[in-house]
Amino acid sequence: MDAVASAFAAHPREGFLPPAERGRAAYDGPLVIGHGQTNSQPRTVAAMLRLLDVRPGQRVLDVGAGSGWTTALLAHLTGPEGRVLGVELEPDLVEFGSANLARTGQAWASIRQAEPGVLGLPAAAPYDRILVSAEPRTLPDELVEQLGEEAVMVIPVAGEMLRVTTPGPSVTRHGGYRFVPLR
Repeated sequence: MDAVASAFAAHPREGFLPPAERGRAAYDGPLVIGHGQTNSQPRTVAAMLRLLDVRPGQRVLDVGAGSGWTTALLAHLTGPEGRVLGVELEPDLVEFGSANLARTGQAWASIRQAEPGVLGLPAAAPYDRILVSAEPRTLPDELVEQLGEEAVMVIPVAGEMLRVTTPGPSVTRHGGYRFVPLR
């Protein structure tokens, strides 16, 4: 079993969904978690995590943490020697995602309230990896600047999944995807 499959097995999607959606956890599509947000399609999350190539001990930023599922998966991949910081704009989802994440026992991961008008968490940068689970119209320089040396960001931009690497940055394209808008 590869690292991403191991993370999925350790942190089933069901535990990160509202009670009304838990029966649909196996559905390979986005599920509503409230406030106009979704828990992403499992196949898409797996593809993004494989593109991100998270390693043990890395510092990771999870933009659009929502239900906390991707934050938990990332924490599994970094292990306790790593650090995962999730940011979420919607206060109710910060609370929901934090409660879900707390049940995983991964104390090296947390979800914080995003500051309106600020992308990511620049005060804690640089990051080895950045995962973005919402879609901007253009690649945000503000997030690229939070990447460390030899870092990777995976982000859907204008309907296309991008893998951004440093130094450079260098951008590769990895197919069409739809996400909620990045605000």
